[in-house]
Parts: sequence; structure tokens; C-alpha cells
Amino acid sequence: MSNSHLFLPSGFLRTPLQNGLGRYIPQLQRITLKFCKNHGGSRGVRDFIESDLMEFAKTNHGTVVYLKPRRHRSPCMVAEYLNGEREYLSCHEFSRDEVHKWLSYMCTRSGIPVMRFRKYQHTDYPTVQGVWNPFTHQAPEINVAEFPHGVLSKPIDHGQTATEQLIEIFKKTQIEDPVNKPSN
Repeated sequence: MSNSHLFLPSGFLRTPLQNGLGRYIPQLQRITLKFCKNHGGSRGVRDFIESDLMEFAKTNHGTVVYLKPRRHRSPCMVAEYLNGEREYLSCHEFSRDEVHKWLSYMCTRSGIPVMRFRKYQHTDYPTVQGVWNPFTHQAPEINVAEFPHGVLSKPIDHGQTATEQLIEIFKKTQIEDPVNKPSN
């Protein structure tokens, strides 16, 4: 088991500016694809630019795409988010599908750095009463009862079964209709 999670910054779950409560605003502001025009390590990025870049730009019209050719350098992606964060990703020897996968991953990120959560729930307005759970409004005698308990072990909403209802209906029809009553 890895201990790399110990070195992550810790924090609380949050969304940028309550995003998604009204309308959703994509957080990826711009992405820069840096590549070499003739180096073999940039082949996947060049293939993506030739075939899939226009479709990507049409579907993500809120994101600006920059292409920056560089000679004899390894390819990389630089994503810049609305909160000012920048994320670098080396694309050396990536295939066209891997470039597309990482671009769609960066489009769905919020730009908030990856962190270890202190708690899995967080609110801006904490309650004094505590978090609700299924046992919040239960009777206090459950705490001191010894189980199996005669009364507490029975179901709360115990009604008649279907068989018992049919037997009751049959008996009512036998009482009301003395003509068809079987003789003893």
C-alpha cells in the first residue's frame, strides 16, 4: 500500500462559486498544445490536431485552444482554469486517443488542486444539532434494552398477510350467504 496520500494537502470538499446550482460554467479557460512538427514523440498530438481538434473546439466552445509548435521539444499540454491554476501534462509518445482522453479529463476538472479530504461532507453553515442519521429520532429505551426483546423485535407496521385477508373474506361470505353454507 502506498503512503503517497500522506503528502497531499488536506482540505474540505468544495465547488468553485457554487457551480452547478444555477447554470454550469466550464472551469477550463484555455488549453495550449505544445508540439514539434517533425519529432516522433509528437505524433499523437499531431494526429489529434489533424483529425479531432475542430470537433473538440466545437463541442467545448467556452475553452480557447492554442497551438504552439516548438522545434525539437517534447509535446505537452498546459491547462489554465478560471481560478488561476495551471496544470502541465507531458504528452510524449501519447496516441491520438490518449490526447483526446486527457483533454476531456482536463475539461471536466474544476482546477482545484487534488487534495486529501478531511471529511466527506462539508457545509458553509454547520448545524449545532449534528448530522442526521436513521437513529436520530428513535425512542430512548432502545439504548438500554436487551435483545432479543419481545416488543422491539416485532415489525412496526405489522399488518395482515394476504392469506389472513382471504380467510377473513371467505368467512364473511359464509356468514352472509347461508344458502351455500356447507352442512355438517
